[in-house]
Amino acid sequence: MKEISITSSFTVYSSFEELSKDVQDLMNEAVEIRKKAYAPYSQFRVGAALLLDNGKIVLGSNQENAAYPSGLCAERVAIFHAGSIYPEAKILKIAITAASDTNQTKAPIPPCGSCRQSIAEYEIKQDTPIEIFFMGEIGEVYKSASLKNLLPFMFDKKFL
Repeated sequence: MKEISITSSFTVYSSFEELSKDVQDLMNEAVEIRKKAYAPYSQFRVGAALLLDNGKIVLGSNQENAAYPSGLCAERVAIFHAGSIYPEAKILKIAITAASDTNQTKAPIPPCGSCRQSIAEYEIKQDTPIEIFFMGEIGEVYKSASLKNLLPFMFDKKFL
């Protein structure tokens, strides 16, 4: 038997204002699309903005459904849209923000497990890391240099 240790590292910005101008602009896009989320059941709105290597920004917001598993998270809405419209483009950065209709979201909200797996597929496909910035409504912003940092044991096509 052996034990392994895995470490993840994040950059923590104390506020939105500490981000570089380009990341602030990307996060602002995520905030605006978050407001358009269809979240009548959870009342938890999420927005995602992707910056592609062709300069395009692709947006997504969570879309809920009364049959809960039929909804889709903001990150996957944006990623799948980018993959269908710009199949050759690489995703450079993702900005994610979340807010509740019932209380102020102060903690950074990372992508869920399904979204991490979907981001992993594109990070592996493009063979370059995707920077991920995530925040709540206010407060700290976390940056992960890659999805692999968030999900060190990724499941991918090499296992099939």
